[in-house]
Formats: sequence, C-alpha cells, structure tokens
Amino acid sequence: MENTKNKGVSRRGFLTSAVKAGTVGALATGAIMSACGESAKTYEELGLPEMLDKAPDGKKLKAGLVGCGNRGTGAALNFLAAGNGLEIVALADVFEDQLTDCRNKLAEKGVKIDDSKCYIGFDSYQKLLDNGGVDVVLLATPPHFRPEHFEASVKAKKHVFMEKPIAVDPVGIRKILADAKKAEAFGLNVICGTQRRHQRDYVASYAQVANGAIGQILGAKAYWNQAHVWYKEREPGQTDMEHMMRNWNNFTWLSGDHIVEQHVHNIDVINWFAQKTPQFAIGYGSRQRRKTGDQYDNFSIDFNYGNGLSMHSMCRQIDDCANGIGEVLVGTKGMMYLSDIEPHKIYDFKGKVIWEYDYPKNEKGESTGKVALTPYIQEHVNLVTAIRTGNYLSDAEACAYSTLTGIMGRTAAYTGKKVTWEEMMKSDMRMGPTEYHLGNLDMTFEVPVPGKEA
Repeated sequence: MENTKNKGVSRRGFLTSAVKAGTVGALATGAIMSACGESAKTYEELGLPEMLDKAPDGKKLKAGLVGCGNRGTGAALNFLAAGNGLEIVALADVFEDQLTDCRNKLAEKGVKIDDSKCYIGFDSYQKLLDNGGVDVVLLATPPHFRPEHFEASVKAKKHVFMEKPIAVDPVGIRKILADAKKAEAFGLNVICGTQRRHQRDYVASYAQVANGAIGQILGAKAYWNQAHVWYKEREPGQTDMEHMMRNWNNFTWLSGDHIVEQHVHNIDVINWFAQKTPQFAIGYGSRQRRKTGDQYDNFSIDFNYGNGLSMHSMCRQIDDCANGIGEVLVGTKGMMYLSDIEPHKIYDFKGKVIWEYDYPKNEKGESTGKVALTPYIQEHVNLVTAIRTGNYLSDAEACAYSTLTGIMGRTAAYTGKKVTWEEMMKSDMRMGPTEYHLGNLDMTFEVPVPGKEA
C-alpha cells in the first residue's frame, strides 16, 4: 500500500509563494531548478511552508502543555518564541516534581502559571482540556500516550502540536489517522515534531527534488548513529510504572525503540522526498551494550518502496563508535546530500556541485551552516500562522505514516521476518498496559530474538 498523496504539511492552499518579497529568509543559491527546461513549481504549488521569521499578529492564543519533561518545557518555550500574543497558561504531568521543575523554568522567563491550572496524574491531560481555558495544546508525554491524548484534544476542539513519534504501535497509528481526519473536519491545525518539514534547508532541498533536480529517485539511505542517550537505573522503592515512566526512553512500549522515537526524522525525510511509503521491510538489529529497558541499540533495515526504489536505514546508540546523522538520495541526474552538520548539496555524477543551500553568513561573510530560524521555533511559527490566517495546516497524516514506517522496520528486526505495509496497517499489535496507575505491573520485558514471533 502506497501513500501516494503524502502532502507534506499543507492543505487547502495554506502557503504563499516563497518568491514574495520580504516574507522568507535565505532559501537557496539561485532559482529553484527544474527538469527539462520547464518552469519550476513555486513553494505554494508544491505545498511547502512559508518560512516566516515570526507569526503574524492576531488573536491572543493560550496554550497548555501536557508532559512537562525537558522536551515539553522546550516546546513551551518554542511556542512562546513564535510570535506576539502567545501564552502558556496550564500544565499537566503524571509527576508533580516534573511539573514543578517546568513551572520554575517558565517562571525564570517571566511566565507565571496559576496553581489552579496545574494538573497532576494520568488524567491530568483531560483536566487541562476541560478546565485549562486553552486554544492550543502541546503534547509531549512519552509517545505511548500520544494517540489517547490527541483523540481527547481533537474532541475538545483544540489546535495541536504533538511531539514525534505519534504512536508506538499500529493500533495507535490507526487511531491517529482517524482523529487527524476529524481534526481536519473541525478545522483544527496540527503540527508534529518531525521538524525537518519546517527546517529551511530541508524545505529548499525538497523543492529541488520535487522540481526534478536529481531526476527520478533510484535509491536512498538514512542514518542516525550516535552515543547512547540518557537512561536511569531503578531507584529503591520505585514501582514498575514509576521506573518505566521516568526511564521511558529505554522501554519499547513507551518510546517505540529508537528506530521509531529518534530515527523517524530521517525516515520521514525519505518518505517525504519520495512521496511514498515503503511496501515492505527486511532487516536486523541487536542489543549489545544497552544497560536498562528492553530495546535494541542498533538497527539496519532495507525498506523497499517498489519500482526499484529502496532505502537503507541504519541507526545506532552505542558509545565510542563512528557517528553521523543525515540522508542521501541518488537519482537519474544527480545525488543529494542532506545533513544537520553539512551543507545541503546536489552533485552531478562527475562530483561537481550543481546546487547548494545558501546559509546565512557571519560577520566575516562566511557561511554559518545554520538556518536563520531553528526549526523547533519555525514549526510553532507555522502553526500559529495557520491558526491566525485561517489557512488550514496539518502534517499529522504524514507523521503517522513515517512513524508506522519505523514500526515496520522495528518489527522486521525484532522478528527476522519480511514485514509488509499492508500487514502493519491491519496489525492488532498494541503495546503497554490497558490501565494506568503508578503501581507494579504484570508485564514482562524480554529482549526480542529474531526468528521468534515478537
């Protein structure tokens, strides 16, 4: 099954052309390239976001944060930085200490949250939606809870920012897809944390590919290799649930494993640029040095998109190894290299650079190698702009498909089987408990062994 209408972030003509004077930062060296001498499609025609430095003024918007950890606190500050007339007025978290820490960090920035707008517990998200008086909700809890929280947010008719990934299993993905349709029917704008769709060099690079600069895409690779991320050992007296929730990044039912939780960024880029989802996946992974939880620390997956196109996906979280983050696309006319730490470039087959992104310059006239506005703020600028202009914007469906691509790769590695897109779309796989409390759980967490059903 192919998602042939993976529309990026725009619906109903949200965006104006990037060539309008004064509306965008530096985008690329020269004009957008096009194949066969045809006129290049504009950003508007390609459904790409307008890269405003700041959302336009308009109706005051009040937001509530669900999930007050580091990423949630960061998302709240990013929202506040997106324009004028933006407020964080309510907080929700399972743990009081996390909420208090977030509240204190916001207070340091001059943002005061009233006691009556602070909600604790597994049902805190619903209390915030019912009583918080918010227009926008920021969802940044462990990913397992995203489908339930998104469903409630749409039912409450709130605009949504939700961190990636947006589910950890196929059951959650189907729920997200259904509620994304409801959000569109209600006119609720939705932005996800796959922020490369809001990152200026990636957006400009996509425009090049969409206009035929590298020809037909024949192959791709995506990689996120780094040292092991944070983990927490179990403390004396902690229940099963408290330990897992505080160490969520190391349990598959909470995070989706790092191929889903982190590598989804790179997977999303390939799905976006190819305008397809894979037909099947075959691959492997293992657990070599991970200290807690039940996840793998490395994956190597071949995603087959059909018609001769495949992507090699690799991701690793192991200390003292070679690292790198980025994507490569090979087409009939050239090769595109994308990276967070390298300039975005297109080469012909003789190794000549035929296009590169024009990054802002420093005082010495040297390229900074960084976009003019961090995508963590840009995605909120785009969300607020959509709300205030009334031009609908959602990338929930695209993020759901990319998340499911990661889940398909994870399943292929865990089982050792060839796993198809159709199987994933129909799968009844659901991870985690059905009831939530901070006690002990009747659950086992064995590390998957390929060749056995996971």
